[in-house]
Amino acid sequence: MKANQLQPEEYPLYFGNYISQVSSEYSLIEELEISVHRLIKFVQNIPMDKFDYRYAEGKWTIKDIIQHLIDAERIFAYRALRFSRNDATALATFDEDEYVIEANANRRSIQDLLTELAVVRQASLSLFKSFSEEELLRIGTASSKQMSVRALGFVIIGHQNHHQRVFEERYL
Repeated sequence: MKANQLQPEEYPLYFGNYISQVSSEYSLIEELEISVHRLIKFVQNIPMDKFDYRYAEGKWTIKDIIQHLIDAERIFAYRALRFSRNDATALATFDEDEYVIEANANRRSIQDLLTELAVVRQASLSLFKSFSEEELLRIGTASSKQMSVRALGFVIIGHQNHHQRVFEERYL
């Protein structure tokens, strides 16, 4: 299954921006494996003085964004698990700005954040590998919007790719 095989009814319109940033060269599982290594390698080449840099007042640092990627991936994977198990409970949204404030990522080392990101991705990868084709197609509700399990996997990747582009355009 590749990103270009998703149907528009499998995800809310606003997630289309993330999904469009996922290459259709690789399958969901392949891209989950490849993309995290690509991001880690990219971040490891950023000058040390940029990790706590904010390009404007009130904007997140690179460390904040990496923590945000970790938190969001955990939430998206949790949603995928719930939906794959046919849990019909509507799941709430999360306030990403509040999560970033409470996480205090800037007190952590960049290596610690990257290690956690890799561990979280490994857990997500194991989860998505466990899903059958039927489970990947299941739909659930989060933030009052319907979404498929497989779309959540591509959102994890596209969300990461989006923020890597932000690093390139606004931080370096």
